[in-house]
Amino acid sequence: MKYFVISDIHGSATDCERALGHFQRLGCDMIICLGDILYHGPRNPIPEGYDSNALCALLNPLADRIVACRGNCDCEVCEMVLDFPLMSDYNIIVDGTTKIFATHGHRYSPTLPDGTQTVKGSVPPPKFGYDIFLYGHTHLPVLERDALGRIICNPGSTTLPKGGNPKSFAVYDGGHITLYGLDGAVIKEL
Repeated sequence: MKYFVISDIHGSATDCERALGHFQRLGCDMIICLGDILYHGPRNPIPEGYDSNALCALLNPLADRIVACRGNCDCEVCEMVLDFPLMSDYNIIVDGTTKIFATHGHRYSPTLPDGTQTVKGSVPPPKFGYDIFLYGHTHLPVLERDALGRIICNPGSTTLPKGGNPKSFAVYDGGHITLYGLDGAVIKEL
């Protein structure tokens, strides 16, 4: 199964439409959406192409192909207009023998080598083990291995990237992850 991984759309139908073009072009089967879908949030500027209704119109036809989790800017009202579940803090996706932990990142985040969490105020994930940790929230693309050899991936943001990074997404395919810019250029592979 080939998964298209996105996060932090923040209501931009324009950027989501560009991202979904890559979903089609790359022949992905499913979308893992790591939250912050419809609302831009009080700390972010209103993004270019901000249109929640148009964004719903783009995503709802794909509802049976979306696995999503709740971001800190998502709420029950968002789930009322989207045709897929959104309020889970995390999802576990199993691809053969690979266990993927998918979350937004504001509640659960990867642990740094010094024992602290990647995201301030978050906690380690529940102790059931994983091979890949997918998270969003920071709007910073990350693709690396932790001290135990597990893949840690943040696809960045399709809409409001931070730290001078490009708008981005990731693709998981059989244990391999590629981080892409929204322009389609490969940023990093693991």
